[in-house]
Amino acid sequence: MSEIICIANQKGGVGKTTTAVNLAASLAERGKKVLLLDIDPQSNATTSLGFSRSDYEFNIYHVLNDSKKLSEVILKTAIEGLDLVPSNIGLVGIEKRFYSSRKKNKELILDEKLHEVKERYDFIIIDSPPALGPITINALSASDSVIIPIQCEFFALEGLAQLLNTVTLLKKTINPKLKIKGFLPTMYSKQNNLSKQVLADLKHHFKDKLFHVRKNAKECIVVPRNVKIAESPSFGKPVTHYAASSKGSVAYRDLAGVIAKG
Repeated sequence: MSEIICIANQKGGVGKTTTAVNLAASLAERGKKVLLLDIDPQSNATTSLGFSRSDYEFNIYHVLNDSKKLSEVILKTAIEGLDLVPSNIGLVGIEKRFYSSRKKNKELILDEKLHEVKERYDFIIIDSPPALGPITINALSASDSVIIPIQCEFFALEGLAQLLNTVTLLKKTINPKLKIKGFLPTMYSKQNNLSKQVLADLKHHFKDKLFHVRKNAKECIVVPRNVKIAESPSFGKPVTHYAASSKGSVAYRDLAGVIAKG
């Protein structure tokens, strides 16, 4: 059975795309068959894997507007076992289509499209946009679980209640299988007192929803502020392939280990 995981946070700049790309790549490294679905109009996940707009004609927009099947837009990446559904800035137009459509169950459009291919993969990782609009609602409605990256900086928890309420509402109404898989602290700096305080707050409020390499491990998995993570997208590679021994790579491989175990 394929597991569909949405990476979501309506706050931008929290490491959402970085997490989606590197988790997907790290799972593929473990021999898993993985599909990374870029459903963010900024298409940063697509770019982070080395694709430019000239490399593909069709993308997730054409799937959501019924002009292409999902299988027809899937791209093979340079990483064995990792496929990509690309995005494009044109995807911003799909939200207007969602709002104006009289079609019932608009929140389940992506879920319907994924049925065609999901049994081909062990994991489908969805990179959602930094907003709680129709695209993100579709992503959450199609997912088994959600990972929420939270940066260890000021205003880190701002707006989080809205996302948690949305997840709770979708679980009650549309997607009863949806669960919060966990919170992932990102951009952590052990030299920064604010980072330490945010991490302490996360441990206090969400102790049972942080990721640990081992069940009884004292420290949770955190993604450090790391220059290699920042550099890797410009080279079209996940940090796990751009700088395999970096602290950022270690963190995402640890996360993939936890996810792969189930």
